Amino acid sequence: MAARDEPWKIIDESEHTLTVINPWQFETGQCCVITRRHVATLLDLSAPECAAVLGAGQRVASALVRAYRPLGILTFQNNGVYSGQETPHFHFHVVPRQPGSDWGIGPPQLAVFESAGRRRGAVHDPNDDAARMARVRVSLERLTETAAQIRAHLPA
Repeated sequence: MAARDEPWKIIDESEHTLTVINPWQFETGQCCVITRRHVATLLDLSAPECAAVLGAGQRVASALVRAYRPLGILTFQNNGVYSGQETPHFHFHVVPRQPGSDWGIGPPQLAVFESAGRRRGAVHDPNDDAARMARVRVSLERLTETAAQIRAHLPA
C-alpha cells in the first residue's frame, strides 16, 4: 500500500509510524500500523519504533471503539512468510471485531469463537476464499469514508 502516494489512506502518523486503512476490510475499520523505516519483521524494530507501534495501535483502537462499538479489538502481527506475512514490511493489524464477522482467511483460530457468530469446531474451508476476498475488497469511496470516520474519532 503506497500510503505516502495516497494520503487519504493515512489515519494517523507519528515520527516512526503511519496508521493506514487496510484495503482488505475483513472487518469494517481494519487498519494497519506500519513503520516509516523499512524493516521486515518485529525483530528488526528499534526500541523507539516498538513503543511507537504499540502507541499508535492503542490510539487507533480507541478511535475504532468510538466509531464502531465493536465486541473487541483484535491485534496481530506476522513475522516471515511461514507465519503468514505476505508483505515484507513490518505491519501491525488493528481490527474491530463484530458479531457474525466473515473473518475467513484471517487467523483461523479466531474464526470460530461463538460470540462472533461462529460455532466451535468450525473448520476453515478454503474453497470460499475467492468469494470472501471479493466481499472484503471494498470500493475506493467506502475506504475513503471509513478512513475519514476513524480519523474523526481519534483521541485529541
